[in-house]
Amino acid sequence: MSSPSVSRQGLSLQNLVAVVRLVVSDVLEGVRWLSHHALAAVGLVAVLAAVFLATQAEVRHAMEARALGWLTERATTRTEAVDGSAGADEVLLAMAEPDAIQRATAANPAELNRQQSAVAFWIARRYNVAPEPISRLVQEAWVVGKRVGMEPTLVLAVMAVESGFNPFAQSHVGAQGLMQVMTRIHHDKYAIFGGQNAAFDPVTNLRVGVQVLVDCVRRAGSLSGGLKHYVGAANMPDDGGYAAKVLAEAAYLQQVAAGQKVAVNAPLPQATVASAAPVVGPVAVPVAPPASPDATPASTATPAVSESAPTPAAPHRAVEHVALLSAPEGARR
Repeated sequence: MSSPSVSRQGLSLQNLVAVVRLVVSDVLEGVRWLSHHALAAVGLVAVLAAVFLATQAEVRHAMEARALGWLTERATTRTEAVDGSAGADEVLLAMAEPDAIQRATAANPAELNRQQSAVAFWIARRYNVAPEPISRLVQEAWVVGKRVGMEPTLVLAVMAVESGFNPFAQSHVGAQGLMQVMTRIHHDKYAIFGGQNAAFDPVTNLRVGVQVLVDCVRRAGSLSGGLKHYVGAANMPDDGGYAAKVLAEAAYLQQVAAGQKVAVNAPLPQATVASAAPVVGPVAVPVAPPASPDATPASTATPAVSESAPTPAAPHRAVEHVALLSAPEGARR
């Protein structure tokens, strides 16, 4: 049997614990009640203040002016450097536009498949352009080419010969963008993309240019004839070697896509001007075009590859200009 003193000690301990629990419970309940009613009071004050400001225009304008002045002063203080001039990083921060990345035409080359990646890096080295925007164009060429039944390497070859992958290129006759589409003639095609300025969006220019090329091939009945129509030489004796250059570049790209080694300075046939056409500017020395110019890029004879050949410069479009100036408006692309 336990002694009475031990029992009293245990009982007093239990009472103490019960008292502590009661106190803690009361304190928590009080805090909850106080916070609940305090938030309600704050909300009521906010509503009353909003109603008051809505009915007092002068007070509201004064507060807005004071707040604007305070914010302007803080912004000015933040952008001032030690010497009193604006810091470059602070100015840039003031112009920050996180959504700007959405306007960039670029893709990670690592996201492409083996064929597309090889083509993108080869084009980047050959035309001295960054691989990221070229990767995006290669992706688009594959998608659009599959949709319209055209070899993507042919689409890329047209861009290479037409603009050297300069999305802001413009000829003196008005051909614009990557694929040098005559914007004023095909303004209806750009309308669904927001207007003629879309010609300088690389992806839009590619899509419109491919559709124009498809229409030219359908009208001419052959690939070489379609390229002749595309360059605006439909009514000329020949296209000055334009189709030969495009098909030769497409053949190089086909080899690269197939995993073959092709020199980035591999030459293209030089453009020629037909004798019946008026001569405008310097005329390049004619060179024989590759075999089977009517064949598709997949079956075109492989051009000779020379490791020591000079690196091709930006495409020379004098031939196209001659053809466009000589052809009637209806025959121009």
